[in-house]
Amino acid sequence: MIEVRQITKSTKEGVPILKGISFTITKGEFVGILGPSGAGKTLTMRCLNGLTRPTSGEVLFTDHQNNLVNLTHAKGRELRKARRQIGVIFQGFNLVKRLSAIDNVMIGQLGRINLLRSLFYGFTDDEAMRALAVLEHLKIAHLAQRPVGSLSGGEQQRVAIARAIYQQPSVMLADEPIANLDPTNARKIMQILKPLAEQMPIIGVFHQPDLVMEFCTRIIALKDGVVVRDGDNKMTRSELIDLYGAELSEIEASQRILQPV
Repeated sequence: MIEVRQITKSTKEGVPILKGISFTITKGEFVGILGPSGAGKTLTMRCLNGLTRPTSGEVLFTDHQNNLVNLTHAKGRELRKARRQIGVIFQGFNLVKRLSAIDNVMIGQLGRINLLRSLFYGFTDDEAMRALAVLEHLKIAHLAQRPVGSLSGGEQQRVAIARAIYQQPSVMLADEPIANLDPTNARKIMQILKPLAEQMPIIGVFHQPDLVMEFCTRIIALKDGVVVRDGDNKMTRSELIDLYGAELSEIEASQRILQPV
């Protein structure tokens, strides 16, 4: 479970950006955040993973021991420990291109092992077998020894998802995970993410309303730093126009451009 309680965030000049964001997400939910540019989507995600501290409000989640962790108030070692239980999938993959797929997956474990092992980059056979099992689950075990720089965008994103799963997180955050993918690969990634929600709550920022309505179980819409909709996974075209305005046409046009010829 992850719970957001009335978080706000303002600039140094006091200009409000997030204006009282609240929601609760439980295991079994795959939640898509939609909204126009400047709505506060990315800033909300940064507050959720502890990279940005909100001006007010709280972010809490339930860890593997069923303890309620207050991410907003955590500092130092406590914050690092809390963030290890939050899996993050990035738009730009954040992979080490010269390393193999399996090594990139195991990098997700570095925050959990001691400094000496981290410096010498040592992983046990058991850790390697577990990483290979995750790659197998995502149907890319045959790419385990390939440098990720030689993989396609869709394959690299699968490696990034495998790394996040390998961390055994309590919560999964996906920050525009399909933004750089063509519609075919974007759909494949959504097909991977959806069943993961049975193990942990997943919340993601997306720019593809059609795929969100198809795969997510719930939609939270942000506009001008406010939650303007929190409900099921269906939105009418009228609602999308109200949310995005002229930007909706740009989104639809960009998806047409990405369609394979």
